[in-house]
Amino acid sequence: MSRSLNKAILIGNVGSDPEIRTVGSGTRVAQFSLATSRNWTDQAGAKQEKTEWHRCVVWNSARGSGLADVVEKYVKKGEKIYVEGEIEYRQWQDKDGQTRYTTEIKVKELMLLGGRPGGAGDDMDSAPRRAAPVARPKAAGTPSAGKEEFGDFPGALEDEDDDLPF
Repeated sequence: MSRSLNKAILIGNVGSDPEIRTVGSGTRVAQFSLATSRNWTDQAGAKQEKTEWHRCVVWNSARGSGLADVVEKYVKKGEKIYVEGEIEYRQWQDKDGQTRYTTEIKVKELMLLGGRPGGAGDDMDSAPRRAAPVARPKAAGTPSAGKEEFGDFPGALEDEDDDLPF
């Protein structure tokens, strides 16, 4: 018996704020578009770019995973994200009786990859976050006894309370 695999991995920018809805069973679902682009130089030396748009669907799972809730709270238009999931093709009849087709990425995993450009409309500060340095007591009699060991470390991050679920 041969195996098969249906897996899509995308890194791109969210095209619009996610649409969140609750279906009849009470399960929540989030939908958003994701843009991925590729650049190349053609034979004439001109730079080319092509953007593909992907329809992403995120469900809260039956076992309690609230991935759609995470999308609702943290994913916004313009953000760079990583999604991993399955490609799903669906068809249905519209109100005029026409058969419609769609291709979706049924998202199983999602990671936020960066802040929004400029931080406009964001609840969080747009300035980089820095943590308070960890103080370690020095042995008595050393010249720097009582000073914080990593106080001037430029890469230290501030200790802030985030509502991030991960």
